[in-house]
Amino acid sequence: MNILIFGPPGSGKSTHSRKITGLYGMTYISSGDMIRAEISRGSGLGREMKHYLAVGELIPDVVVNSLVISRLRRDRGNFILDGYPRTAEQVLALENYLYDHGININVAMEIFISKEESIERISGRRVCPNCGEVYHVRYRPPKVPGKCDVCGARLIQRSDDRPDVVEKRYELYVKNMKPIIKFYKKQGIYVRIDGHGGINEVWERIRPLLDYIHSQETTP
Repeated sequence: MNILIFGPPGSGKSTHSRKITGLYGMTYISSGDMIRAEISRGSGLGREMKHYLAVGELIPDVVVNSLVISRLRRDRGNFILDGYPRTAEQVLALENYLYDHGININVAMEIFISKEESIERISGRRVCPNCGEVYHVRYRPPKVPGKCDVCGARLIQRSDDRPDVVEKRYELYVKNMKPIIKFYKKQGIYVRIDGHGGINEVWERIRPLLDYIHSQETTP
């Protein structure tokens, strides 16, 4: 079973991707994780990508394509691809790779939330710069406002989590995903999941679909 999963900022796609990975024994491939790892290394490429994220812009396709396709060469099946493709050029790169290697995508699943929900979820996030613990001013506040429960460091808001940046990221996501969604609709594999509500509530909308697809894959 091979899955594409995408959604606007704060949709919970990464959280659900990891649940899917655990339940169905799949390989989790996240373009976001690969980008953040490169940024944390402090390379020239990482610094360039950090700049794009800080202002709410997309990282150039040639960079993202290289990161993702190189990873797919190591995991050629039974994967969930989180946050990719995000542009028409990325779709072309992915489709060419899949065709060349005889790989099919079973479902392209979008977890969708409104712009208002996206801004609230993301802009309320606070991160510990020391240990990496993540909080939310509404959904997971620290015991002492502004301080990390684990190490006591002062919490920060990442530059790409500011409301104005989140709004720009959301609008860019909607604009860029329109032709991509149209493409996967024509292929008959696009499914939209309502991402509003709690994690378990949204998961119960996802699981029956994947249980069915998994059963079809494993039936002789």
